[in-house]
Amino acid sequence: MSTMGVEEEFLLVDARTRAPVPIADEVRDAAGSPAVRRELRDTQIEVATGICHTAAELEDQLSAGRDLVARAAAEHGAIPMATGTPARTSPPPGESPGRAGLIDDRFRAVVTDYEACGCHVHIGLPERETAVAVINHVAPWLPTLLALSVNSPFHAGRDTGYASWRMVQQSRFPGSGVPPYFADLAAYERTVERLVDCGVLVDADMSFWLLRLSAKFPTVEFRTADTASTVGEALLQALLSRALVHRALNDLAAGREAEPCEPQIAAAAVWAAARYGLTGHGVDVRLGAPKPAELLVAELLVHLRAPLEEHGDWARVHKLVEWLHRNGTGAERQRS
Repeated sequence: MSTMGVEEEFLLVDARTRAPVPIADEVRDAAGSPAVRRELRDTQIEVATGICHTAAELEDQLSAGRDLVARAAAEHGAIPMATGTPARTSPPPGESPGRAGLIDDRFRAVVTDYEACGCHVHIGLPERETAVAVINHVAPWLPTLLALSVNSPFHAGRDTGYASWRMVQQSRFPGSGVPPYFADLAAYERTVERLVDCGVLVDADMSFWLLRLSAKFPTVEFRTADTASTVGEALLQALLSRALVHRALNDLAAGREAEPCEPQIAAAAVWAAARYGLTGHGVDVRLGAPKPAELLVAELLVHLRAPLEEHGDWARVHKLVEWLHRNGTGAERQRS
């Protein structure tokens, strides 16, 4: 059974006005845990779970991490808001230290108002050559994971009309979106190195692909989802991600190779998911055709039923998806 870990990013906002406040360093220090870190902007904080083997273990750690950050933020009159982008206007960003300062200098206005918060899922997969093949298999399903997670309809006090404005902002960066097809690990590493050499990435750790090899851990890292408004939605992303990895491994073991995604169709699918979430049409990357987003979700569950049942996660995932259909995505709930 593969391990799971989740990194959740939150926006720090004033408890009364809900406006972002630049107190990430203070909240990190108040939390007193290496699991809590500041993010690119000083209005953002991140909390990471440990390595988890079961859904129940991960759910407990997600809840504990959120409680820890909430208590630390409360000491400074703030709350950690689980949203992919700020609904209110943020203060001008301060000077960023270290690597974040290099990113600011390289990308200038692209990152000036970039306070995008995501839910990043790590699935244990130590064999990097195999991990690249897994990425190829999982790629067509990444827009559907995004559609399930959309939770950033607002930006700087206005409704953007998108369900995930975070993804629109992220698409401004080179090396974003569905990862390209890679023949092997060498091709993956060569592509990352060339992007760094071309000056469009600060370093090899910076790819904005929605799924990539982790530079720090023996994992594949899903960077697809907006920050989840609830623990259940974060858990759903993790369980679906693990099942996608296991389905890919089973396909590889059976000799089934992945078909390359057509780049423009993959980009169209990401855009449709960001624009509509679950409320409109999506794009089937495999067929290169429009398809209702809810039908794509149903097909994803059929695709993953066997590995979900193998892990004992099918009933929980089905219940979480049904909850989303009844209550709406985070973007829908923010608007309401």
